Amino acid sequence: MPTPARPQGNGGPGRQPKKTGKGAGLGAKRLRATAAALAPELFPEEETAGFSPRPESAVHGPAAEAETPRGGVSKQALKFVLGILLLPVAFILTGGFLGTLKQSVHDGLLAQRSFGCLAVGMLLFAILFAVVPRRILMLAYVFGHEVTHALWVKLFGGKVANQFHVSLEGGHVLTDRVNTWIVLSPYFFPIYSFLAGTLYGVLLLSGEMIDLMNGGGGLYPAIASFQWLFLLVIGCTLAFHLAFTFLLVTKSQPDLHYGGTFFSLTVIYLINLLIITGLLLGTSRHGLWGLYGECLVKSTELFVELCGRLWVLGTEGVDVLRTSLGK
Repeated sequence: MPTPARPQGNGGPGRQPKKTGKGAGLGAKRLRATAAALAPELFPEEETAGFSPRPESAVHGPAAEAETPRGGVSKQALKFVLGILLLPVAFILTGGFLGTLKQSVHDGLLAQRSFGCLAVGMLLFAILFAVVPRRILMLAYVFGHEVTHALWVKLFGGKVANQFHVSLEGGHVLTDRVNTWIVLSPYFFPIYSFLAGTLYGVLLLSGEMIDLMNGGGGLYPAIASFQWLFLLVIGCTLAFHLAFTFLLVTKSQPDLHYGGTFFSLTVIYLINLLIITGLLLGTSRHGLWGLYGECLVKSTELFVELCGRLWVLGTEGVDVLRTSLGK
């Protein structure tokens, strides 16, 4: 959760103390990942005496003013309305994904090597989740969580101080910039899958360039032959991301409160759904884009039909209420 530093000294609320050392010049907004709240669920058979829930810090200063203007409607209220407007999009995209998945499985998707490697990677994570001490998995997640915050701060032109804390109790980074995308990025951006994809892409590009410089060769085909391993790693890391994202959002992470919990959950769901849909379309041997488009159209028609039925039921209910009041 973003926690700007409190003003100190007697210079008034609008003045900040001079900063020296690490983090100097930054607004000192702190982005946290809280693992302590998950201790009973993630470590049911392990010693958790060292865990104590981290209190949620209130937002002070410029960030608070940005989220709750002095006059008019607050940003959180606007984002709540935006979250409601995104519900039809979530319904349609979900219908498109489920319809495409159902039809592609019927057509033999599970027998395809690419999708099979992806599924085996997810199964591998399920085994690791059951076998590996969950403190180790949590430490890996918190590290990736904070790296993702830092990466998205950089993408938005912000600065990150050299105060990077990761532990089993949680972690935080200090930055001079916070917005909804930065705060929610760890929940929709699978950092380890991104790193694996980047590494594989760099290796493929390097192999192709070396083959071109040598006037031919087999380095690129040799690297491409390990596509099965790449997909297996993607499946494992994506399952890792989805599992811990689900565990954290169900425990009301402070990050979700920045833009409003409802809006945050809607955005997280939509982007993760698009990632999974993209993997489904990308790993299919046969082109599924046409089928996906048809499923989107059917989902849209179903949504319109449901809205029509709800409208009819609503008007009938109003008429009944009026009649009963008139008597």
